[in-house]
Amino acid sequence: MRVTLAVDAGDAAGALDDLYAWLRQDPDLRVLVRREVSATPPSGAMGALGELVSLLLAPGGPTAALGAAVVVWLQGRRGTQTVTLSLPDGTQVVVSSEKVRGLTAEGASELAEQVAAALRQDRHPPAAQGTQGTQRPRETQGVQETRGTAEDDGRVGPSRDAG
Repeated sequence: MRVTLAVDAGDAAGALDDLYAWLRQDPDLRVLVRREVSATPPSGAMGALGELVSLLLAPGGPTAALGAAVVVWLQGRRGTQTVTLSLPDGTQVVVSSEKVRGLTAEGASELAEQVAAALRQDRHPPAAQGTQGTQRPRETQGVQETRGTAEDDGRVGPSRDAG
């Protein structure tokens, strides 16, 4: 699974360089992290094509390490910054520094797990015997997942508005 990361910040290029360096420090991620030039500008972007960070994760790969690395990196950032993790099917997981800065260690750990679950696309846990698997996605703090361009009101799971 290919995961592409983009950073929205005042100095997006500098922030992306910092995120790349941060991910390269993680032993589980360092060999998976690559820089690449965006084939298409990010949604809403104007001007020249930007640089992205991408990871190629095997099924069952280190999504937990990636989720934790992004959350911890954002906690240490100044100003408002957003990391968008994009999957090939159009799913985007958005994490903002505004939402993670005040989290406790437990809250940051839970958020990292929610990011990892969204990347693994664990949207609905297996249904208990005799029930239908139609549970609503969990409400989250700090994570917003979108599919295509439809917003999902901060819930992890597929957008009900996207096709």
